[in-house]
Amino acid sequence: MTPNVKVIVIRTAGTNCNEETAFAFSRLGAHVDQVHINALIAGTFKLSDYHILALPGGFSYGDDIASGRILANELRLKLAEEIKQFIRDGKLIIGICNGFQILAKAGILPGLGWKIGQETTLFYNDSAKFEARWVHLKVESRCVWTKGMPGQIYLPVAHGEGKFIPREKKVLDALTSNGQIVLRYCAPDGSKPAYPENPNGSTDDIAGICDTTGRVFGLMPHPERHFLFEQHPYWTRLKKTSDFGDGAKIFENGINYVKENL
Repeated sequence: MTPNVKVIVIRTAGTNCNEETAFAFSRLGAHVDQVHINALIAGTFKLSDYHILALPGGFSYGDDIASGRILANELRLKLAEEIKQFIRDGKLIIGICNGFQILAKAGILPGLGWKIGQETTLFYNDSAKFEARWVHLKVESRCVWTKGMPGQIYLPVAHGEGKFIPREKKVLDALTSNGQIVLRYCAPDGSKPAYPENPNGSTDDIAGICDTTGRVFGLMPHPERHFLFEQHPYWTRLKKTSDFGDGAKIFENGINYVKENL
């Protein structure tokens, strides 16, 4: 058990993956508090008391205006200095699905130049429909969260606005040269995907990125939904070698980094 690793999972109206995200961290020994954004803004809970900030999936505020936009504005306008300090202190942030949309629209990711200003977005899927399916992913960069992971993993997606788009070519070039592209959609054999292997039409098949420190990570697939071996859609046909699924290593890496560095 690792009770000294403290995780804050932010929730608000429409968040619906907070329980699974909290379970993943707590199952691996971390102390987890699920905190409403209003309590964080009011100071009832302090971000500085935690080592890991997790923004889970769902449809915060019903994805009104655009996916993640309202919660992103709350972070940007009311908690920007606390978040900047959190990152400067060497702590970790993960945003999953809606959480990734929030990090991008708040300007926390990709974090080029340590400024909060939007440089990327997650837009409507090319299919013009909600995509709920399992996808193959290449692990392209070994950031803090993906250390020691195999070169290809299998996770589910569930989103209507998952198309990753950089603001301009120089943003994409910077992500590439900095090694900030962490996950890409791929075909089962690892080759370049077509639809629905890339379920949303993301630029360069990008499914997840990190900031320049490697400690802030956003991804559209749901690692908390393949945390346990039995969550694999074909688990009854597979040989069980572990209690855990492909997504568990992400949470384990976050916890281990805190233990070793903070």
